[in-house]
Order: sequence, then C-alpha cells, then structure tokens
Amino acid sequence: MPACAQRRRFSLTFAFFRLRFHFRASGQIHFAAGKAGNMLRGALGSVLPTFEPVASDTGPSGLANPPRPFVFRASHLDGTTVADGADFHFDLHLFQVREVTIRDFILAFARLAQEGLGRERAPAVLTRVEQLDPQGARLRDITAETTGALPSIVSLDPLPDPVNHVLVRFLTPTELKPAVTPDFGVLLARVRDRLSTLSALYGAGPLNLDFKALGERAQQVQMTRCELQQVQVSRVSTRTGQRHSIGGFVGEAEYAGALSEFVPFLTAAQFTGIGRQTTWGKGEIQVVL
Repeated sequence: MPACAQRRRFSLTFAFFRLRFHFRASGQIHFAAGKAGNMLRGALGSVLPTFEPVASDTGPSGLANPPRPFVFRASHLDGTTVADGADFHFDLHLFQVREVTIRDFILAFARLAQEGLGRERAPAVLTRVEQLDPQGARLRDITAETTGALPSIVSLDPLPDPVNHVLVRFLTPTELKPAVTPDFGVLLARVRDRLSTLSALYGAGPLNLDFKALGERAQQVQMTRCELQQVQVSRVSTRTGQRHSIGGFVGEAEYAGALSEFVPFLTAAQFTGIGRQTTWGKGEIQVVL
C-alpha cells in the first residue's frame, strides 16, 4: 500500500526510511567480529558532520543526550572478510523525515568507501542505493535521485485481533540498564520512549499516548521463558584511546498476556533498536507471533 494511503488509514504511526547501500570492494576488507556497525558509525563521523540534536523536553524520557536519527544494520558483516572485487551491503534506517537528508548520506558513504574501510583501509565503490519497504522488499533505486523517496509508515494502532503470546529474539547485544532481564514492562517502556523521542525530534511529533497507563498495562504481561547469554565485545575510542564495552545479552524471551496493543510497538522497534548504543546496531530485535 502506498505510504500516502497508510497516512490516512492509521491514527498512530511511526515513519522512517529503510535504505540499503551496495558496494564493490577494491581490495580485501575485513570487518572485526561484533564491530561492523561500530566501525561504520565511527568512519561516518569522519566524513559527515555529526548530528547534534538539541535536547528537548517534548519526549517522555527527558533524555539529556537525544538519540541520533539513524541506526546501522550491518551485523551480517561481523567477522567477515570481503574479497577484492566482491560485493557487500549494509542497511541504514533513517528517522529524520522532516528534512530529508538521504543525499547527504549517499555522498558521505561514497566518499567513505573511496577513502577505505576496515583496519586495512581498503577502498570500495558505492554501486547503488535502494529504498526498501518495512518487509525488506525493494521499492526503488535512489542512487542518483532521492526526490521520489517517501518514508515508510508503520502503524502503532492496536491489532484488531487478540494476541496472547509473542516471542522476542534479541539478535545483537542488548542493554536495558538498569534491568538485568527483559521483563515486559521494562522492555515496552524502553520501546515506547524511544519511538516517541525519535518521532518528537525528527518525525511528526511526540506520540499521542497515555504513557503511564500504557506502562501499567504492560506490567501485567508475564515473561514465560527467557534464554539469554552475555556477549563480551569492546571497542577502543580513537579520540580518547579508552576501551568501552559494546556487549550485552542475546537470545530470546517469550511473553504471555493481552498483547494486541503492544505488538505494533515491538514491530516498530525492529527498525529502531532498543537500549544503549543502538546507532551502530545494538539492540536489534525480531518479533514472532
């Protein structure tokens, strides 16, 4: 369904661009295990002025440091080596829909590829850029022209049919501090606040929600199974030389209860990530009904 039709149909929505950048390596490029997204984020900062959004009290969480308006999806590159002449890609989810900045990213990644990627700084060529729909299907090629790109619209309205069970897979290291386990009340609160903050800063405005009541209902949902393991990964800051943890838990958790109103929020969180350090791909989840 076209994005314009979706805007008329749903009362509560979240908008974003799902972009895929394709490259061809001009040398061997190695992506360290667990660090592909972090490497790309750091390299991007060297060629594209860092987004420094102004702190706002319009979001529910009162964040002192507002989130960046994008996240990387590059975990499939973790620990891989791309051969000279081979093709590779990564995705970028862009939440800044008020002032479209896609062209800036295309130019930045083209320059970044020319300067070199990975520890060896091997060059690559940006071959094409595609816009995908939320399901991952190709919408259009926007390598040369971005004016036809409209954001995808995800409904946050409650599902019409009852949902009493959901499985959430934590695909990349996730941190929900101070929580140790992803109890549903904590999980939903993090999802709700992140979606509303991103929408307030970069989209149509803060979500029109009763945050307290939604949170209280979420606390009634029970976690029926939890199988997690900790992943220990760290990075060294190029600015300070200090080592920082970028690890967290991966695995899955099952929940039971009245979930129809919460599933759309979890679905949208598949694109935004949850928890700390989501910009470079942490906190990626998959939702299974």
